[in-house]
Amino acid sequence: MIGAIDAATPGQALTIALAMGADWPVDMRDRKLLLAHAAGVAPSRLIMLNIEDFTPELLERYLGYLERRAGGEPVSKIIGRRAFWEHDFIVTPDVLDPRPETEVLVRAALEHPFDTVLDLGTGSGCILLSLLAKRPKARGVGADLSKAALDVAARNADALGVADRVTLIQSDWLSAVTGQFDLIVSNPPYIAAAEMPDLSPEVRGHDPHMALTPGGDGLAPYRVLAAECATHLTANGRLMLEIGWQQGPQVAQILAARGWQDIAVLPDLDGRDRVVSARKP
Repeated sequence: MIGAIDAATPGQALTIALAMGADWPVDMRDRKLLLAHAAGVAPSRLIMLNIEDFTPELLERYLGYLERRAGGEPVSKIIGRRAFWEHDFIVTPDVLDPRPETEVLVRAALEHPFDTVLDLGTGSGCILLSLLAKRPKARGVGADLSKAALDVAARNADALGVADRVTLIQSDWLSAVTGQFDLIVSNPPYIAAAEMPDLSPEVRGHDPHMALTPGGDGLAPYRVLAAECATHLTANGRLMLEIGWQQGPQVAQILAARGWQDIAVLPDLDGRDRVVSARKP
């Protein structure tokens, strides 16, 4: 099939390339993203490729990407980036792949005023950096136990032009955090140990285990955050947490038991519980 491209028109060459590895279960959207990545162009510019652009090296690289995708590796981990909120974020095997549901947390946080924000378990930094990009006068701290994840967050901060307003620290939740903030956000690991085998291979095999589950019932991080975050919030400061879709009542109860006020469970676009918001007790 690679040889057939030599006698093709540019449009035919693109069609032939996109049909390569036809036995692999890779949909057309992913094929276009992977071919564009192999060619070093935006997906919208694939149609602009000339015959001479379809080199054997490009096509072999593309076939390698297709094979990885057919094996269950997410496109984002192959191409090294993922669109989230209003930006593309660098992603690696060291960070959780940003997901559309998490945008609910960003949207809800932006409904409240804040000048300082703390992101616990920042990972790629997608939540914290999205917030700072929309609030040009705000400053933030991103904390994560993983040094490798913090390195990815630093690269994303540079790419978004907010590095001068971000401090990244290695911390086991709040152990190394100092000071107070108007807003604390977190997308903690919340998948129960018993639920892990049911995750898709894309998630279970390619997101860091520590970012997916804390073990047990999945609620341990919420107990820590409910107990410790209040001392790091300014008066009337707000805590906003992403949750599993069945955890709303449980997380709300954990917060209520610690005296948090104005507790609200917010839905995602599918109407499922996704974020719990609360005001400092």
